[in-house]
Amino acid sequence: MIVTVTLNAAIDRTLFVPNFQIGQRHRASVGFASAGGKGINVARALKRLGAPVVCTGLAGGRTGTLLVEDLTSEGILNDFVRIRGESRTSTAVLDPTTNAYTEINEWGPEVGEDELDMLRDKLSYLTQSAEFVVFAGSLPRDVQPDVYAELIRDANRRHLLTVLDTEGEALRLAIQAEPYLVSPNMREAEALVGREFVDDPDLASGLDEIAALGARNVIITLEHGCYALLREDKTEIRVRATAPPVEAISGVGSGDTLLAGFIAARAAGKPFEDAVKTAVGAGAASVLEAGAGRVDPREASRLAGLVAVEKLEPVAQEG
Repeated sequence: MIVTVTLNAAIDRTLFVPNFQIGQRHRASVGFASAGGKGINVARALKRLGAPVVCTGLAGGRTGTLLVEDLTSEGILNDFVRIRGESRTSTAVLDPTTNAYTEINEWGPEVGEDELDMLRDKLSYLTQSAEFVVFAGSLPRDVQPDVYAELIRDANRRHLLTVLDTEGEALRLAIQAEPYLVSPNMREAEALVGREFVDDPDLASGLDEIAALGARNVIITLEHGCYALLREDKTEIRVRATAPPVEAISGVGSGDTLLAGFIAARAAGKPFEDAVKTAVGAGAASVLEAGAGRVDPREASRLAGLVAVEKLEPVAQEG
């Protein structure tokens, strides 16, 4: 079983607006809403890829009820802590003529310490038979940035494989708790190490810099693939994986699906290199559909077979 944790869950509303312009009146050609937040996106992709998953987190108010109902209608097992505040709604505008994507995210509800205590109890119960637990997404208001670090340390003590996908101060603190895997995008990785990546050697050395902060394994997700440093027992590999070209409809949530593909492959016992191909194939397939975490497993498998993987040598550090 894989458990995903979304502290700042949302209803994600997506509108397709051709020729979208700021300050103008438009009529959406298509619109749909679904449960969202990074952990939920990962859970949706895991479900579609055939991996056993249950998602948990915090959900409140009418919006929280809607997102739980949406997950249930999709057949995604879920068990959320109900909180007093109202869960957020996020609105995205996708212009199909340019593929430009505009996103407006609410901050999320205020969360009390008693509600976090209920989540800790819920996690202890749900992870009793789990292998992986995924902590993903932003934090709601009034939640201390070290909460992921605390939850990861507790899960590590219970011999779970902890996966982290967040940003900013929450990422900086949580990586010190030594998660099994951390999966930032390039912008988040640059902020974490404090410098820009301008070329391939920068990205390759960035893997080792992030690992030195505490993560056992590192995947830096890119628009068309990833860089990865993966270590197990005495095995250590560094790879660059490139997805085959596809006609993208929407890249929203492709990094979440890539992460789900890697976790699903590892949970199924695939070796690291095959897991990377599976991950990048899933991420590439996800851009063919609108909506985060929505992926056709057959297309993901087909594209995985076309992923180019290049092994990298360690980059010598200056000084």
